[in-house]
Amino acid sequence: MNKALPFISALIGGIVVAVVLLATGVAGDGDTKTVVEQAALAAPNSDAAEGALTPREIYKRDAPGVVYITAEIVQTQPSPFVEPQRGQSTGSGFVIGESGSIVTNAHVVQGATGVTVRIGDEQAVKAKIAGEDPSTDLALLLVDPEGLDLHPLELGSSKNVQVGDPTVAIGNPFGLDRTLTTGVVSAKQRHIPSLLRGFEIDDVIQTDAAINPGNSGGPLIDATGKVIGVNSQIETGGGNGFVGIGFAVPIDTAKEVIPQLRSKGRVDRAYLGVSTPKADVPLAGDGDVKGARIIDVQPDSPAEKAGLRPGDIVKKVGDTAIESNDQLSAAVTNYKPGETIAVQVIRGGGKKTVEVTLGTRPGLSVSR
Repeated sequence: MNKALPFISALIGGIVVAVVLLATGVAGDGDTKTVVEQAALAAPNSDAAEGALTPREIYKRDAPGVVYITAEIVQTQPSPFVEPQRGQSTGSGFVIGESGSIVTNAHVVQGATGVTVRIGDEQAVKAKIAGEDPSTDLALLLVDPEGLDLHPLELGSSKNVQVGDPTVAIGNPFGLDRTLTTGVVSAKQRHIPSLLRGFEIDDVIQTDAAINPGNSGGPLIDATGKVIGVNSQIETGGGNGFVGIGFAVPIDTAKEVIPQLRSKGRVDRAYLGVSTPKADVPLAGDGDVKGARIIDVQPDSPAEKAGLRPGDIVKKVGDTAIESNDQLSAAVTNYKPGETIAVQVIRGGGKKTVEVTLGTRPGLSVSR
């Protein structure tokens, strides 16, 4: 029954070869002329298909707006008798305004005593750190635009990004400036660790476009040339290089954070002070109960002061019903530090409501 398959495959292969030969003129007596054109970077039936650009076009348009960042780092020693260690960290960033605003990762400039950026082929210029947000690993740099040829990148939206959408990353991996790699969105709504211990960055875009050390802070770009994310982390599989999985902070998150970094240098977030499991798992022994189980309460936190305990299952925060760990985190971020909210929990089979006055999420000390 399967003996015909090789013949059918060979026949199809022969047809394809014949079509190709005829199309290029090899099978005839006429002159041969082969035209090679680069295809537009868009998935079939994707929303980005209209207006899609080729990788070459995206690079020509967006690469001039990608910058090379060098940060001078001083690592203090625990002993006053040991000299501080000085070094450099390098990364990427991209211009978002004619006034000299540049977006990058917070970890690229964390602890920096001085920062310089090189824009295109121009000389490196000094940059000021306007603000850092370790909760989202984003930072805003400012340079004096006088005399600079700035090329701000157009910001898109990460809200409608779908798995399979084409992506382009431009950055400075291993110091190789303005390197382009291509791929697709390989997953969305991932969670990666932030610079703050115990906190995560939500709704992260996963891509298989090659991202390596030095790409951090550079743009993840869609098929229309618009920025949809800020490249931040990679999964190395225990090694040091790219293995097919990179992560970008969604540009919609950056749009919320950057104005606050510009105005006050930081982002103040409400803080409850509880830990939940890393993944939403069935609440064993609780039947059909849905919620966020508290597995740890931070000492001297708003949660501890209000009487929340490990084992409590959070059902509501204010008027918001909670059915998962992510919903608890999202609900808390809708409030401001200092606000008092009602938190309903299930404890010992019964419901209990406590009043919690939210604090401010702990930050990282910054020395410059």
